[in-house]
Amino acid sequence: MDRTLLLAAVALLAACGNNVTEMTTTDPSFGGPPQADKIPHELVANGHARNDEYYWMRLTEEQRNAAMPDAQTQKVVAHLNAENAYTETVLAPVKQLREDLFNEMKGRIKETDLSVPYRENGYWYGSRFEAGKEYSVHTRRPSSGTRNEAIPAAEGEGWADLIDENKMAEGHDYFDLADYEISPDNTLCAYGVDTVSRRQYILKFRDLSTGKDLADVITNTDGSGAWADNKTFFYSRKDKTLRSYKIFRHVLGTNEKADVEVYHEKDGAFSCDVYRSRSDKYVAIVTGSTLSSEEWLLPTTDPLGRFTVFQAREAEHEYSAQHVPGKFYILTNWNAKNFRLMECPEDKTSKEHWREVIAHRDDVLLEDVDLFRDHMVISERKLGLVHLLVRKLSTGAEHEIAFNDPAYVAYSGTNPEWDSSVLRYGYTSLTTPGSVFQHDMDANTDVLLKQQEVVGGYDAHQFKSERVWATAKDGVRVPVSLVYKTGTRIDGSAPLLLYGYGSYGSSMDPTFSSARLSLLDRGFVFALAHIRGGEELGRAWYDNGKMEHKVNTFTDFIACAEYLLANKYSDPRRLFCMGGSAGGLLIGAVVNMRPELWNAAVAQVPFVDVVTTMLDSTIPLTTGEYDEWGDPNEKEAYERMLSYSPYDNIKDAAYPAMLVTTGLHDSQVQYWEPAKWVARLRDHHKGEAPILLHTNMDAGHGGASGRYERLKEVALEYAFLLKEADLTK
Repeated sequence: MDRTLLLAAVALLAACGNNVTEMTTTDPSFGGPPQADKIPHELVANGHARNDEYYWMRLTEEQRNAAMPDAQTQKVVAHLNAENAYTETVLAPVKQLREDLFNEMKGRIKETDLSVPYRENGYWYGSRFEAGKEYSVHTRRPSSGTRNEAIPAAEGEGWADLIDENKMAEGHDYFDLADYEISPDNTLCAYGVDTVSRRQYILKFRDLSTGKDLADVITNTDGSGAWADNKTFFYSRKDKTLRSYKIFRHVLGTNEKADVEVYHEKDGAFSCDVYRSRSDKYVAIVTGSTLSSEEWLLPTTDPLGRFTVFQAREAEHEYSAQHVPGKFYILTNWNAKNFRLMECPEDKTSKEHWREVIAHRDDVLLEDVDLFRDHMVISERKLGLVHLLVRKLSTGAEHEIAFNDPAYVAYSGTNPEWDSSVLRYGYTSLTTPGSVFQHDMDANTDVLLKQQEVVGGYDAHQFKSERVWATAKDGVRVPVSLVYKTGTRIDGSAPLLLYGYGSYGSSMDPTFSSARLSLLDRGFVFALAHIRGGEELGRAWYDNGKMEHKVNTFTDFIACAEYLLANKYSDPRRLFCMGGSAGGLLIGAVVNMRPELWNAAVAQVPFVDVVTTMLDSTIPLTTGEYDEWGDPNEKEAYERMLSYSPYDNIKDAAYPAMLVTTGLHDSQVQYWEPAKWVARLRDHHKGEAPILLHTNMDAGHGGASGRYERLKEVALEYAFLLKEADLTK
């Protein structure tokens, strides 16, 4: 059911006499927060019983999609709307500030903007933003075919529009283009779109000679796929938990019901995807869990054939294979915690035939390798920072691309052409806008192709970046990246926002944000805590922040906050914290552990009801994450998770001011987790600081779509922080 219709139906039923809100909420105009019903609901696992008095807030997918909402759906939607109204009431004094912040942040964005084109299979591809438009227009033009052809400007004569996201988004509250894939003969485009924000994409196919879509439509996919030839396309489908679990073969001109299943991932801890190798010789299926992976290959010349396994899966063995003429390179953690690089003949792929190319190192994480005809680009992480090393294969000579910022991130960019001696890479730091460079791998020279323009002027010299090290509870040193405006006094008087994540081995890199300037210009210090659970300092950094070591993530974050206070980066009365998704779990844990430490907290789409969610295998992402959190069906894991789950560890305390955000259609962290958490927090809150919930009724985990609409959510968060910092003027 369309979300607008759902809300309208709730309002209509209420107007017609259905007593939708009789018991769930207090009208926020009366001055108090919404009062949610408490309905006892016992949850029993491992011989232990818990009462979840707000369990009634859960709606099934069927309830949300019903033609007419039932009584429970009406009740839940009415409650979320009342929470939104209360948040607006509390933040009414900063309404103008929110608008000013939005206009300020929007004003820094170059409205008419062009990407740097890249060349692939005889065409240049690019994109543009048009003034006032939310989404990209994707374009292409023919290439001359010469090896050193100059990069053309991404507009003007010869360019043709492939996909105009703005046109496709018309009439939808939410829109996301997952990906698009061009057929080998350059005549067709497969693309995936989501207009609900549940990450369930519809695949469509466009005839590029006419600009019109074919009749072929495939539903419930992950939005991407791979061409084998010009009429055969492979894609993944999702199950009821939104896990990509099957790969199908579609032949153009046939109904999706006739598509042939070519792979079924039966292990609920694994999910699968499919892609075309850079060499164009294979279609590859990749299936993986948190700690294990496996690949299957099919020659593109035999699209109706059978996939064969590259290397059979093994427990705690992760690998990825890249094909080049005659052989494969394999990035693997086989007997190598921080990964190493191997190679093998094209016709002998099992690991007994693997030969080492780059050895394992205890102090260096090998993150990625890009392969060219005569060059190899090695992405590795040392002491939390990415290094790009270029090796010439014919001579073995090596050089490293130099970077100077104290905290930065560099990464290999779009490099589809194997027969090339130039590397496209990206670079950004807390003070350097996103930049695209072209590196001559033979001459060791760089050319800046594009840097994100900050409209209105931006001078990096007006801002200072630092990298410091805090000492954790167990003596481990934890890196912290900092940025603030030159002239901000580091004497214990500045407000400071500490951001963290610390899960899934995802490294939180110090990137530039033009929106963040609105905080820095008002005197804020921004700090990024590189806590355990990420992978900034290697695989052990991840391992020591998950499962039985998860508490390290939380104590590391608190240690970073204490270091920043001790070294006068922050006013003790104006220390703020923020995190999203699993980072929201972090925020929930640290406000329970040290509520007095924080002046205010922002928890974005927070994963806070850990035990209940992980016990429910029908919820998206659950079974695939047992290696991250544990399986709570096992008593030891249950008790461990219960010891830190934010929802289960709320206590009578004066909590900091809190802004909690969610999306009604979130597929990653269901909306009821933050909604229940806020209700229970208020039950135990002994202070006067507001605890607020904002639900985007039209979006999911990533928030609003569109380059401007999402800034409204940032403006809400920043206005809340500035209000609590007493910096609203």
